[in-house]
Amino acid sequence: MYLDFMYLSARNKETWFHLIAILTVSIWGSTFIATKSLINHGLTPVEIFTYRFSLAYVCLLAVCHRKMLANSWRDEGFFLLAGLTGGSLYFISENSALEITMASNVSLIVCTTPVLTVLLSSLFFREKLRKGFVIGSLVALSGVALVVFNGSVLLKLNPLGDCLTLVAALSWAFYSLILRRMGNRYSTLFITRKVFFYGLLTLFLYLPFVSSSFHPDRLGLPAVYINLLFLGIVASMLCYISWNACVRIIGASRASNYLYINPLVAVWASHVFLSEPITSTALLGAVLILGGVYMVERL
Repeated sequence: MYLDFMYLSARNKETWFHLIAILTVSIWGSTFIATKSLINHGLTPVEIFTYRFSLAYVCLLAVCHRKMLANSWRDEGFFLLAGLTGGSLYFISENSALEITMASNVSLIVCTTPVLTVLLSSLFFREKLRKGFVIGSLVALSGVALVVFNGSVLLKLNPLGDCLTLVAALSWAFYSLILRRMGNRYSTLFITRKVFFYGLLTLFLYLPFVSSSFHPDRLGLPAVYINLLFLGIVASMLCYISWNACVRIIGASRASNYLYINPLVAVWASHVFLSEPITSTALLGAVLILGGVYMVERL
């Protein structure tokens, strides 16, 4: 009876973290509205990233400051890689891609992250590829394509932009694997704080090579500080904490599976907040995404 109780408790715990992963990805899927609003107010993508990560880091430092360094310099190096792959490199490559290729291309290629995560897991951790994963991923990616293009047949390839997007997808896949390695050795708060710190540090090393101006005078605008508070505290600090915890509990591959939902939420948010139309093609894509996610998890 005791073992049965422990088994049910573990299963219930996993169920909760599956729901948390879905909620986290859903919030990330809606962040483009806040980002778009900030860009419309004159802020640059690099500036937005700097503000949101700085805010998240300061808030985390206030509650998690007793332990500053990792247990070894080797682990500190892994945290540096986590900040690079899950922070500056991911955002810089994705935002740079958005400037030179179609947003639909970026959305579609970024959604290869779950596939890349599982492939890397099989390479570095010898995970076996399940039949359900292959079939479900193909179904979900087909749905992503329908949702992203939303009834449009326009497809324009841009080698540089598409390669940068693939770098972003690979970057997040490596980030998930680093979390898997460090998750059982450090607390979620400590890991997340380290990610923000090294994300900012590696970004500052990048700044001298780009022309990016800052506009502190616009921080007093309600539309600016409200959106930055959302991006910094909710979408960055809280969502990174919840995502890192999900990777710890349910694994990098299973958590990454829910990233397929990201474009689905983005299209829905566009319809609700920006009055953009949703076509029958996009609705079919939504069904395929949900069906593919279910197949990956259950088969």
